[in-house]
Amino acid sequence: MTIAVTAATGQLGSLVVDSLLARVPASEIVAVVRDAAKAQPLADRGVTVRVAAYDDAAALVTAFEGVDKVLLISGNEFGQRLAQHQNVIDAAAAQGVSLLAYTSAPAVDTSTLPVAPEHLATEQYLATSDLDVVLLRNGWYHENYLTSVDAARHTGAVLTSAGEGKVSSAARADFAEAAAVVLTTDQPLKPVYELGGDVAWSQADLASTLSDVLGTPVTVNEVSPEEQAATLATAGVPPMWVDFTVATDASIARGELEVDGDDLSTLIGRPTTPLADSLRAAV
Repeated sequence: MTIAVTAATGQLGSLVVDSLLARVPASEIVAVVRDAAKAQPLADRGVTVRVAAYDDAAALVTAFEGVDKVLLISGNEFGQRLAQHQNVIDAAAAQGVSLLAYTSAPAVDTSTLPVAPEHLATEQYLATSDLDVVLLRNGWYHENYLTSVDAARHTGAVLTSAGEGKVSSAARADFAEAAAVVLTTDQPLKPVYELGGDVAWSQADLASTLSDVLGTPVTVNEVSPEEQAATLATAGVPPMWVDFTVATDASIARGELEVDGDDLSTLIGRPTTPLADSLRAAV
């Protein structure tokens, strides 16, 4: 069995490869990357490195030669991701891979998250293929809130318009381990996994956690979306990320990042990593 991981030197991909190396020989892993030099540490560990960008359809077909399973880690070029994902899917189909797992977003078919449309379109495209597909609908990463550590240190507050909405986040390594399990298990797989942390936390919980981590009081500064946007813009946040943050908080307020069930902890066979552990590691 040969397993290919796209974006294998990225933040999630590198962790997936680490988790795979604990389960299968390095000779069974193919790291698909844009930059061979960046992937040299993987090659040094015995992983096969193949260069193929998401925009290079022909290179992707070559990269998947002899591959049995593919993990398609969603791209990060917003607005271009659907076409890029289609290239990966088409290449996997051309090489007759037995399984393609895709990192999507929670409840993407009903979500208003700003990342949802391209994920949904990718899922819809996958449904038209002949591939066996597993959708890994990853919830929010703890690491998405590392910037909150610095902000809380300087302002003593969590700026939010998310109201009482909760977030079932987990460590990026938890999601990576889940992907590795899906790619290596002999057990029957579900077509869709809604993946989130064991604990759904509110903004008040985040402030409390930051208080413990920083050793100083942190409060919640609950504002309107308009006030949040104005404050972020004044702080120099680029307009794209102002819009993204405000829209994400609106989705949180609607409960769209509170993931029901225990798919993630069941897959990895242990409780998910507490938010405090990830934030404390950053400090």
